[in-house]
Amino acid sequence: MSKNFGEKVIDFNGQLHYTGKLPEGFQVINPFMDNPETMEVMQRFYHKFYADSNQRKFIIGINPSRHGAGVTGVPFTDTKRLESVCGIKMQSAYTHEVSSVFLYDMIAEYGGAKEFYKQFYINSPFPLAIVRQTKDGKWLNANYYDERGLFEMVKEYMISTLKININMGLDTSEAIVLGKKNANFLHKINKEAKLFGSLKVLEHPRYIQQYKSKEKQLFIDKYILTLGSLL
Repeated sequence: MSKNFGEKVIDFNGQLHYTGKLPEGFQVINPFMDNPETMEVMQRFYHKFYADSNQRKFIIGINPSRHGAGVTGVPFTDTKRLESVCGIKMQSAYTHEVSSVFLYDMIAEYGGAKEFYKQFYINSPFPLAIVRQTKDGKWLNANYYDERGLFEMVKEYMISTLKININMGLDTSEAIVLGKKNANFLHKINKEAKLFGSLKVLEHPRYIQQYKSKEKQLFIDKYILTLGSLL
């Protein structure tokens, strides 16, 4: 029997493993290997919202943050919203992530999590968390494009994971990219690998929440209009 969309995502997350090179001072964190409960709550999420074979539109983030998907295994979803909106409680961690605040405020206006996830699938071109070490030895969130050398090292892995995501049942005629800098790199990848017909760019939730919070409603409206134009 063929697997439904959610089962395919669970399989994908379960086999994630980055063995390529990284520049000095960078590390990759695999949340599914670091905390057994992450695997458990991620499975519950995809069984709950993706137990069908609907073709979905792809919303492409950057890479998971340590406090969002780096803990819950669900993109742009901290433990607060995983419990309050998605109805899935995580016992071993408690996180608040600014991107998650914006995304779930938008999802509420869109029509709720069930309606949103029925039509859209969110993941990242680099699907594991990346951290970099500061001069004083602390580890901070990093993006795959923070250093040219880093992007070049992870590019082939990104293309291969994007292709696996597409094969789960995504509509590739148009995709939405979150973040303008992210979009610059995804345009390069798309030119080379020809994965999507076109890419629409929206401001990243973290940027909106951090720097444009007074205009948040305008951005929520923009998101909903843009998402609606894809359907």
